[in-house]
Amino acid sequence: MSTTAVDLVLFDLDGTLTDSAPGILAGFDHALATVGSPPPGDDVRAHVIGPPMIDTFRSLGLDEDRVERARAAYTEYYDSRGWSENRVYEGIVDVLDALVAAGVPMAVATSKNERFARRILEHFGLADYFRFIAGASDDGSRRSKADVVARALEQVGRPARSTAEGGTASVVMVGDRDHDVFGAGHWGIPVVLVRWGYGFESEHDAASWSVGSAAELTTLLSSLTTDAA
Repeated sequence: MSTTAVDLVLFDLDGTLTDSAPGILAGFDHALATVGSPPPGDDVRAHVIGPPMIDTFRSLGLDEDRVERARAAYTEYYDSRGWSENRVYEGIVDVLDALVAAGVPMAVATSKNERFARRILEHFGLADYFRFIAGASDDGSRRSKADVVARALEQVGRPARSTAEGGTASVVMVGDRDHDVFGAGHWGIPVVLVRWGYGFESEHDAASWSVGSAAELTTLLSSLTTDAA
């Protein structure tokens, strides 16, 4: 791993900046009921938050017609009320304030629909912390973590370079699930996983760092971004 000081921090949204589980799971249940699919067990529900929702519907064995109808029902629910069934994790504002004070730019890279991500961050007064908020496209053509990380990098003027091309230097990603690790890792970006989100303990083995509190995250990012400003 490069010892170059980090000069750009990317953040996941769900499970990292905000606790969005109530709205996401309610929308998931609504979507399945709409297409007449029985609710899955807790083992499946535990993995719903993080990956693109359309991929989750496909993993349940729904045919493409029901997948599309479930996606539409989920989007309708989330657009009307699910997005607001949410809260900012304790200490997150302190993390962001510390990076602003250090002169380190930030962006969001989330598999959530980009419009919803921006709405949520604006609602909580967090949007202005970020140079750009990158999320999934309305048509689903951009939805993987690697795709949204690339969009965030491009929008802040940092070319996304894959590991085969040498990776993207001086950037770190903060997330809560292993798909954050693998998506950012596609571009050679190391990842900090937070323990207050929705990831399982085993997922943290793949991360470069793991932190259990916002204060610990602030300390780690301070050490990584020293002399970056």
